[in-house]
Amino acid sequence: MLERISDKFSDIFRQLSGKATISEKNIQDAVEEIKVALLEADVNLRVVRRFVNRTIEEAKGEAVLKAVNPGQQFVKIVNDKIVQLLGDEHQDLELKGPDALSSILMMGLQGSGKTTTSAKLGLRLKKEGRRVLLVAADLVRPAAVDQLKVLGKQVDLEVFSLEKEKDPVKLVGEAKKYAIKSSFNTMIVDTSGRLHLDEEMMKQIVDIKRVLDPQEQLFVADSMTGQEAVTIAKSFDEQVGISGVVLTKFDSDTRGGAALSLKSVTGKPIKYVGVGEKPEDLDPFYPERIASRILGMGDVVSLVEKAQETIDLEEAAALQEKMISATFTLEDYLESFARMRKMGSVQSLLEMIPGAKGAISEDDIDEKEMKKEEAIILSMTIVERRNHRIIGPSRRKRIAKGSGSSVAEVNRLIKRFEKMRLMMKKVSKNKKYQAKLMQNLGV
Repeated sequence: MLERISDKFSDIFRQLSGKATISEKNIQDAVEEIKVALLEADVNLRVVRRFVNRTIEEAKGEAVLKAVNPGQQFVKIVNDKIVQLLGDEHQDLELKGPDALSSILMMGLQGSGKTTTSAKLGLRLKKEGRRVLLVAADLVRPAAVDQLKVLGKQVDLEVFSLEKEKDPVKLVGEAKKYAIKSSFNTMIVDTSGRLHLDEEMMKQIVDIKRVLDPQEQLFVADSMTGQEAVTIAKSFDEQVGISGVVLTKFDSDTRGGAALSLKSVTGKPIKYVGVGEKPEDLDPFYPERIASRILGMGDVVSLVEKAQETIDLEEAAALQEKMISATFTLEDYLESFARMRKMGSVQSLLEMIPGAKGAISEDDIDEKEMKKEEAIILSMTIVERRNHRIIGPSRRKRIAKGSGSSVAEVNRLIKRFEKMRLMMKKVSKNKKYQAKLMQNLGV
């Protein structure tokens, strides 16, 4: 996520770090490199000019040039300006209370991910306690209705559709009546997209909007299309009106041009980002957290939130007790793979840890090795997983054969596991060691 621009900023700040003082020339050179980085990220030219001018103006102030640590002060200025570009602060959906019907209109070009995002948003709002109805109003794209039905089944949400109705405006009107009658308090309407903007599509959405009277009009855009997404968002806002943006494929966006330009160009906030293909992979957009990740500072808050979503508190307490008493088993280790998988890829988690970016390269993380370890443990019996000490030479040979690995690899896993158990016990008991570990991570 945003790797390319993040690497650029990390290089720029590394050059400034360690300098006892920063001159106007240092600032000018750094800002020029930032300008190039933003342009390479496909950020809107006017946005880049405004960003550069404001950064130079603030960075050349006496407070920075004479600061105790001018390098850190400059990083803070750039961070604040990036946050402003991204929208200052997170903005929630503005929906009515639980006893009234709120409607959300989903808009965008074909292929932007509207249908998938509609289901993801429905699941998120369902978890927040809302009664959600998905409405299949995309009657142009073949199989769009069927796709939403399949997704609705996955997230356990009802999908409203009318097989014989060919007019999406009438369908939405009927869906609204049904939602009120059936006591739904949230209605998410998936509308038709096109391969490009056209008058017919815009008229249709305007007519749907008139019937629906939505509380939110969300423009769904593929973040990897960069400036194209910004231009189309502006057109939708001018012709239909949008209240916010959802950026899909954000986990694959290495540049960040759309995210860094949208708020400045349209004046509308990014409210959610799609960060994967699973139904739960839709995250609220927090400008300050994304700015930290762009600048290589990590995102501990999001990391903790992901952990809270996937780890039960009672399980966590039991796990801590096992670590303290050194009774953590290979069975527990196996379960940790599943927990980590729920939170996302190893690389995406490392991006959230302050100090990990740059210190740990992608080459250091071998996810294939993790899968191999998982296969080795799965080839063990329950008794062996719970007591690795009984795994002698004959058992190791059997496990290696069953997992398609070598005895040496089985030996390596067990040795690594024993070291890890000792480390866990040491960390869980020693508060000073915990503090030192967090300091090393930059937390």
